[in-house]
Amino acid sequence: MAIIKSAKKNIRKSARNAVFNLRRKRAADSIVKEVKTLVTEGKAKEAAALMPQVQKALDKAAKKGTIKKGNASRKKSRLVAMIKKAQA
Repeated sequence: MAIIKSAKKNIRKSARNAVFNLRRKRAADSIVKEVKTLVTEGKAKEAAALMPQVQKALDKAAKKGTIKKGNASRKKSRLVAMIKKAQA
């Protein structure tokens, strides 16, 4: 257990940040999963309509440090490629 005042504060801060990080990550993961299921069901138009929301969620998570910038970029790129392949 932390003894120093600043260490106690850091414990509280990390617990609070963990909640926000988990919320951002779950939001991004759920919308990505939704797009993937739409693509597998053959609903590429609906999946393409959700892409702005996916990009927003991933960019927010990357901006706040929940996921890395390259990870967000890679996920967006692969989803767009998946949608384009389904539309062709």
